[in-house]
Amino acid sequence: MSSYSQIFGSKFSFVSSDPSDPIEGQTWYNTTSEVLKYRAVTAAGAWAAGGNLGTARRSLGGAGTQTSALAFGGQVPPFSAATEEYDGTSWTAGGNLGLGRAFLAGCGTQTSALAFGGISPPTAATEEYDGTSWTSGGSLATAKYGMGGAGTQTAGLGFGGFGPPNIAATEEYDGTSWTSGGTMATARRYLAGAGTQTSALGFGGYTPPATAATEEYDGTSWTNGGSLNTARFDLAGAGTQTSALGFGGYSTANTGATEAYNGTSWTADTSMSTARSNLAGAGTQTSGLAFGGESSGPPFSAATEEFTGAGDPVTRTITGS
Repeated sequence: MSSYSQIFGSKFSFVSSDPSDPIEGQTWYNTTSEVLKYRAVTAAGAWAAGGNLGTARRSLGGAGTQTSALAFGGQVPPFSAATEEYDGTSWTAGGNLGLGRAFLAGCGTQTSALAFGGISPPTAATEEYDGTSWTSGGSLATAKYGMGGAGTQTAGLGFGGFGPPNIAATEEYDGTSWTSGGTMATARRYLAGAGTQTSALGFGGYTPPATAATEEYDGTSWTNGGSLNTARFDLAGAGTQTSALGFGGYSTANTGATEAYNGTSWTADTSMSTARSNLAGAGTQTSGLAFGGESSGPPFSAATEEFTGAGDPVTRTITGS
């Protein structure tokens, strides 16, 4: 495939906004931001800074994609009901949760999300978001927090968590009520999830101690998958069962470690810029989003980072000395 320089030469243009679909090698000067940029293809995955959350917090829920994400709940302190919507550049306020809480799970999209469980104290509450406001849904069978979540608003999945004790149970949501699903092999809390109700992934968590165990769900039962390279809990996840991304968390300290799953095994990728735990995630393996969390306790983080997978095109800024 020919690059821009091979087709058009080495000259660059002056534009007031970045091109919507630049090609590899294309270079331009953005007169609005006053920076020189170019289009490259990453040799490895890369994290880049995104817009900060309006409310710094940890132990929050997340849903959606890198350019259309949702952040909700968490601990400021105290427990937060705040919801924020991300457009790929900045966060804006959305409708508040009916119940402020932390360590809740989430799934779905920015305009059709599900929030369930959490602590405020431990709760079985479920809420549904329509892009504007939250309404009450059917309650979980058991009040719990620190679960993994996957799926959609009308086909959600919640697994693991803490009651106490640590939980191995799975619950499936049909848009109205929760019913029992298959039991995980390893009971744990503070794990991450990815995928759908019938093709989910649960990984990491706290048993204790921190675990690297990964399990795959087929809509009926869980089976063991390849273990994470770094055992950890309070991490975040994104993607699908066969193309997942796990990032951040706590092992013996906060970590920015990022790993990609191919349906069989995990491979280490580029670490996040800021090591942190108790963060939320959204998006896909090649277009992930990390937001909130904590690096060293209060004050908590408002930082957002955007992940671009290896081999994908990315816009870079040219800086001088």
